[in-house]
Amino acid sequence: MKPLIHIWRKSSWAVLLSLGLGALLLAQPDTGTRSVEGRVLDSFGHIVVGAVVQIEDMKSLQVRSFITQDAGAYHFVGLSPNADYELTASKEGITSRVKDLRSSSSRKKTVIDLTLK
Repeated sequence: MKPLIHIWRKSSWAVLLSLGLGALLLAQPDTGTRSVEGRVLDSFGHIVVGAVVQIEDMKSLQVRSFITQDAGAYHFVGLSPNADYELTASKEGITSRVKDLRSSSSRKKTVIDLTLK
């Protein structure tokens, strides 16, 4: 039979470890992902079907693309809250201005329309 003090030491380490991990998890800020969505419009305000929308992570330089459908809409999900992004749209050589999505924004969901000019 093991001495009582030996069992107490193992149990107390387990409790301390559990409390420490719990406190660490509670101290973490909400690091959920963000999303951005919007529409691509022409210079007259009409929706643009088949436009290519690109979003670039300015930290990793990863680029993702989306092709607009019937409503001229796009969306990107799973964006890091700790990275800045740049969005652009293009179709047949006509492009939009670059729009920024900054990490300083606390919004989980952002709407940005892009206009081809």
